[in-house]
Amino acid sequence: MPAPQTVLTLIENFERNLDAYRTGQYNETQVRRDFIDPMFKALGWDMDNSQGYAEAYRDVIHEDAIKVGLSTRAPDYSFRIGGARKFFLEAKKPSVNVKEAIEPAFQVRRYAWSAKLPLSIVTDFEEFAIYDCRQKPDKSDKASKSRLFYCTFRDYAEKWDEIAAIFSKDAVLKGSFDKYASTSKGKRGTTEVDSAFLAEIEGWRDLLARNIALRNTSLSQRELNFAVQQTIDRIIFLRICEDRGIEPYGKLMALQNGVNVYDRLRGLFRAADERYNSGLFHFTQEKGRAGTPDELTLHLSIDDKPLKEVFKNLYYPDCPYEFSVLGADILGSVYEQFLGKVIRLTAGNRAVVEDKPEVKKAGGVFYTPAYIVQYIVQHTVGKLLEGKTSK
Repeated sequence: MPAPQTVLTLIENFERNLDAYRTGQYNETQVRRDFIDPMFKALGWDMDNSQGYAEAYRDVIHEDAIKVGLSTRAPDYSFRIGGARKFFLEAKKPSVNVKEAIEPAFQVRRYAWSAKLPLSIVTDFEEFAIYDCRQKPDKSDKASKSRLFYCTFRDYAEKWDEIAAIFSKDAVLKGSFDKYASTSKGKRGTTEVDSAFLAEIEGWRDLLARNIALRNTSLSQRELNFAVQQTIDRIIFLRICEDRGIEPYGKLMALQNGVNVYDRLRGLFRAADERYNSGLFHFTQEKGRAGTPDELTLHLSIDDKPLKEVFKNLYYPDCPYEFSVLGADILGSVYEQFLGKVIRLTAGNRAVVEDKPEVKKAGGVFYTPAYIVQYIVQHTVGKLLEGKTSK
C-alpha cells in the first residue's frame, strides 16, 4: 500500500525543520509525540488507547523510562497483541546517529533478547533500523550487528509497503510479522535467553557450592543444597526488583567494592525480610507467620571472591539480561532445568554438581508450556475464584 498522506506530511515537516531537529535541544519526548506516535498510528496501532481497553490488553505500552547513568531502564514502546508482546521500539532524539551508535542497538537487542522477542526497532524518525534480536547481545557489537533493515525518513514513501508488511498491526495479526521473523537471516549462532541464563546460574551454583563447602565443613549435603539455592534465589529476586523499580538500582553492584561482602549482603537480606515478609527471607520466628525460619544461611562463611564474581555480570553494560522484561515463563523454564541437578559432597568434603537420579532416569527435565499451565490454573484455582471479590 502507498504511504498515507499523514506519513507524507510527517516527512515534509521533518525535512523542513531538519537542522533544528538535529540539535540536541529537540529531545526524545518531542520526537515521539511529533513523529513516532503518528507514524505508528498510520500503521494501525492505537497509540493512546483511544478504544479504552483495560491496561492488560492495550495495544501499546509507553514505558516510564527510569534513567540510570547513560542507560534507560525500560523500552520506550512495547507493541502487543492481546496483551502479548510482539516487538519493542527504542526511540532516540535525532541528534543520535542511529546507523553508527553502538549503545541504542545494544540496548534494544538486550531488551528484546531478554523478552524472547525476535525483532525490534530503533528509530529517531530520521533513521529507522530493524534488528534480529535472537543473538545474544554483547556491549562490543557494532551497530550493524544483527541489523536486518535500515533506511532514512526520505525512504519512507518508497519503502512504506515493506515496513507496513511487517510492523503494521494488520500484518502482525495476519502472521506476516512472524513469517518475516522466521525467514530472516542472522539466526546462525543464536543463544536463547533461557539457555544462557541457565548456564549463568549453574556457574554461580558451582562457585558458591565449592566455596561454602570449603568454608563451612560442618554442613550436611542437604544443608549445602539449601544454602546455595536460597542464596541464588535471593540474589535473583533482589536484582529483578531493582530493574523493576521496586528496590533502589545498584544495591548489589555496590557490594563489589570493599571487603566483607557476605556481611553486607546479609544486611540486604534482613532488610528484605522486613519489607517483603516472604518465605524467601524468613529469619526469625514470628507469631502468626507460617513456616520454619531459616536459621542456617545468615551464619555461613562465604569468601568475597565468588560473590563478587556473581555480581560482576549482573549490570549494564556487561550484563546481556534486562531483568525488567525477563518473563515468568522464561524464569520458570530456567528453574525447572536448574532444579534437575543436585550438589553432592564427596568424601573429602568437596562439592560436586550432578543430575538428580530421577532426572537422569527420565532423560532430562521437561518444561511445562505456559498454555498448559494457564489451562490447569483456569480449571482449578480459576473455578474456585469464580464470582469472588478480591476480599
